[in-house]
Order: sequence, then C-alpha cells, then structure tokens
Amino acid sequence: MTVLISIIVFGVLILVHEFGHFATAKYNGVQVDEFSIGMGPKILGGKKGDTEYTLRALPLGGYVRMAGMDDPEEEHPRGFNKKTVSQRMAIIFAGPLMNFLTAIFLFIFVFMVIGMPSNANVIGEVLADRPAAQAGLEPGDRIIKINDTNVETWEDIVNSIHLHPGEEIDLTVSRNEATHQVTIMPELDEESGRGLIGILQSSERKGFFESIVLGMQQTYDFTKMLIVALTQMITGAIAPDVAGPVGVVQMVGEVAQYGAASLLTFAAILSINLGVINLFPIPALDGSRLAFLGLEGLRGRPVDPKKENVIHLVGFALLMILMVVITYQDILRLLMTSAN
Repeated sequence: MTVLISIIVFGVLILVHEFGHFATAKYNGVQVDEFSIGMGPKILGGKKGDTEYTLRALPLGGYVRMAGMDDPEEEHPRGFNKKTVSQRMAIIFAGPLMNFLTAIFLFIFVFMVIGMPSNANVIGEVLADRPAAQAGLEPGDRIIKINDTNVETWEDIVNSIHLHPGEEIDLTVSRNEATHQVTIMPELDEESGRGLIGILQSSERKGFFESIVLGMQQTYDFTKMLIVALTQMITGAIAPDVAGPVGVVQMVGEVAQYGAASLLTFAAILSINLGVINLFPIPALDGSRLAFLGLEGLRGRPVDPKKENVIHLVGFALLMILMVVITYQDILRLLMTSAN
C-alpha cells in the first residue's frame, strides 16, 4: 500500500509538472511529439493528433518531447527553436510553476475541506491496533483529565502522555455528555523516547478566502525554508540531508498513517521541492535551460547548440549517478533502522 500511494503521489506531481510544459507549448504553437509519464521502457501508449502519450515503467520522472528542442538545428515550422526567447522561457518555467500551483491547491484543500489541526482537547482520530483503540477511545471523545491533572488543550494531552511510556495512566473522558474513566498504557516510541497511545487531534475547517490566503502563505513559507536549507547545504553551513526515491517512499508510508491531511500536506511539500529544485541552474534541469535562454536574451544570440547539449547530457549523467548514490544511502539507512 505504501508503494502504491507513493507511485500515485509521484505520478500526480510529475503529471502536473509535465502538463505545465505541454499546455504552454501547445498554447504557443509548438508541436509536441511525445508526452511521457515515467522513464524507461514503454508500458502503454497511444497517439492523438501529433502527440504520442506514453506511460513508462519507472515512475521517477517524465518528459515532454518537442520538435526542435533536442536538435536546435531541426527545421520544423512549429519547432521549439523557432519561438521567441520569452515564449521558450514561458514553456520551460511552466513546469515548476505548476508544482507551486499544485502545492497551493493542496494546502487550500486541506484547510477548507479536511481542516487544520485544532488545539482543543478532543480526539479527532484513533489509530487502529494502538493502545487508544484497544482501550475503546473514539473520535469525538473529550479528554478532560489525565491522572489527577485537568487538561484543557491538545498540547496538555500530548505533553502528559509523552511523560509516561510503559506506565498505566487514567484518562477521564467525556462522551455524549457522560463521563467515564479509561486506564491505558502508552507505548514507547523508541526513536523519541516518548509515550504514544495512537490518537490524532481534531481539525478545524477554514473559510474559502481564508484557505486561499493560508494556502499561498504556506507555499511561500515552505519555498523560502527550502531555498535557505539548500543554500546552506551548498555552502557547507549545514550537513547535507537529502532523500532519494526509497527514502521518500518510506516517508510517505509514515505520513500516510496519520491521515489524509498529513499525506496531502506532505504531497504539497514534495511538489514545492520539485518546483524549487527544477529551478536551480543545474544542467539537464529546467533552471539550466532558463539560464541558457536568459543568456541568449542578453547576448542576442544563442549559445552553441552542440555545447549546450553536451552540458545537459553530462549534467543528466551526473544527476543519475547522484540518484544512485542517494538511493544506496536510503537503502542502508532503512536496513540499519530495521536492524535496530
């Protein structure tokens, strides 16, 4: 199930990214030869008009193949290379832009439909097969006392439960205007050393316009945070901390346990990551192509196409090597965690 959810999340984020390139290319009259989701061998495919739509075996990327893009000397009346610098920049930038817009949409959906976490002392969700479920706690229960201490907020509940791993505690619970007591033993979370019983806080939905503002604010905040973190990693201010496909799949599995809101929020953050990283001027990524187009606009003539293609090819090879190294580290980390 974790792998399936991860494939869906990756697939949707890749789809919206490539759709940005595709739709903007079509709008500007560029012929799109292929719209592909995934890399590697083709699984499914079909042609409509001038474009072949394909699904490929590895859900690790995708691409939009346009006439006159890979071969700038190709003579095609609707070729990418026949468009103005501003049109080509718009086509390239549209991919990352769609990732930012997707993040905004996901945040808005979470705020407006699922709701924001509330600090009320009310249980929003009970995780299956955990101490809370085994003790009979239900969503909507209000915890008013833990042992002999009154609790009024979710923060009070969490702080109290965290202090008692492996120890029985008494919860006074209000349900349907009746009060009853439950004895429960928080399980030890070995990573944090805290007690957990498997409950999630309730949610509070926001209005339409407030959700839009909050969605845009969250996207801006996470984008800023990511850029700062990446810059600090590049300059050596902080140690590199990156995850590849295996690591992300593991994180998706962990996040999915906490419900749809957490999963969609994580998907929004992943979408921001995809948008930001693609805008870095790294060969073979959108940011590099934008840099070359910007240079062309300043100089009034393009960089030698053969040299640019070599740079992109070398950059792509280095990215693949980096991906293999990161994936190897992800697998080692996963094996070490399992061993512990």
